[in-house]
Amino acid sequence: MNTIDTRTPLPLYAKVEAILLTDMAEGLLAPGDQLPPEEQLIDRFQVSRTTIRKAIENLIASGRVEIRRGKGTFITQPKITQSLTELTGFAEDMVVLGRHPSSRLLDKKRVAADKAVARALDIVAGTLVYKIERVRLADGVPMSFDETYLPLDIGEKVVSNNLDVEPIFDLLENKYALPLIEARYQLEAVVANPVVAQALNIEPGAPIFLIERTSYTTGQRPVDYEKLYYRGDSIRFATQLSRRPRSPAGER
Repeated sequence: MNTIDTRTPLPLYAKVEAILLTDMAEGLLAPGDQLPPEEQLIDRFQVSRTTIRKAIENLIASGRVEIRRGKGTFITQPKITQSLTELTGFAEDMVVLGRHPSSRLLDKKRVAADKAVARALDIVAGTLVYKIERVRLADGVPMSFDETYLPLDIGEKVVSNNLDVEPIFDLLENKYALPLIEARYQLEAVVANPVVAQALNIEPGAPIFLIERTSYTTGQRPVDYEKLYYRGDSIRFATQLSRRPRSPAGER
């Protein structure tokens, strides 16, 4: 196991930090592992408690480790970077990123559409729709908690399938001949309520991303409205923007 190189001029805490990062890169400390306790790190590196704490503070600030209240300090999963440049589903995104996607169905039931759901699906408030709740995982790690709302006739078909295995987008397009043409997105930063926190195995109040997405089939018909709650510590979103052509100087 790596030890401190006394020949380099770096501060001791930076050397400790660099060695721990090397341990992570080499798999000696894997995502989900608990960081050794302070006493063990002090013995290993023969440095002060202040030095160890400074190194750990830097690792926390860079997102490489996290404190889990009452449990200890743990190695985090590397963040996934997901592009928001085309309409894709979670499973498609994870495959492209080299991750293994899976789902866990939590609930499926008929509910009366509230105002937000009714507006998204272009129906009257109070109309029955199908609500589906799932946890989406990448390599077995919970990444998002999804609330999906479908028009009742479509939902009745979709929920007859094994939603732990079959992505809803695939079912809509390949089984029920509902091609998805475009979607409207709205993304904001929120905090996890107790239901979302439990589903994602994070603390209530932890920062998360909320994406509201309405997907449309031919004829601008909305067929899928989703509220997607993504872990803020595990994913970042990227997009590419083009600048609108500007009028020549002097033109109005």
